[in-house]
Amino acid sequence: MPAKDLYIKEIIKEVIGTSRKGREKVIRLVQKKHPEIGSYRIRRVYERYGFSLNRRLKRRIKNHPANPIEIPLSANREWAMDFMSDALADGRRIRTLNVIDHYNRKCIGIKTLLNIPSRIVINELEKMIEKHGKPKGIRTDNGPEFRSKLFQIWMHKNGIEHIRIQKGKPQQNAIIERFNKTFREDVLDANIFFSVKQLQSITDKWIKEYNTERPHQSLNYQTPEEYAA
Repeated sequence: MPAKDLYIKEIIKEVIGTSRKGREKVIRLVQKKHPEIGSYRIRRVYERYGFSLNRRLKRRIKNHPANPIEIPLSANREWAMDFMSDALADGRRIRTLNVIDHYNRKCIGIKTLLNIPSRIVINELEKMIEKHGKPKGIRTDNGPEFRSKLFQIWMHKNGIEHIRIQKGKPQQNAIIERFNKTFREDVLDANIFFSVKQLQSITDKWIKEYNTERPHQSLNYQTPEEYAA
């Protein structure tokens, strides 16, 4: 068997050359030159001697300890942050970065753009911190923007604890999930948007109403601003 394998092995090397070829393509190329060799033999040698293409492994997300929500007793103890998606009238996808304070459910800010990479997340957080003060911790899911090295370095540099929820446990971020539902019903599903600028304008007006006029049952029917006072 090794001698027969060596013969087929050399043929496979020859047809592969310097490029990367999958199993089925290699079988057809070998049989084109040597029709007498059965596909089973080619497949066996191809797999046995490591010609198979390396499969790209999915990056494992570390599953963090459970992080149940604890309502803080003062502002800026813990913020929550999450993304939402929608589309403009022309079909282009849009994203929103939503940030709230767990203490009084106040909407710290919502940024709307076609794309929001880590550097934009950081830039927006810096603006929010300048206006509202720095939180001791920020709760997020395990999205790639929050797992990025750039974001992790920024959080560490600013002394902000990154509170990650566990995989598949959105209830550990229930407060902003409930906020997202309200924002979708009131803004995203209630309007047709023709530009990001229009969406941001409507969102900014809604944030003001949400923080200063809308009573919240969880705050004993006070607004976030009234509760904080």
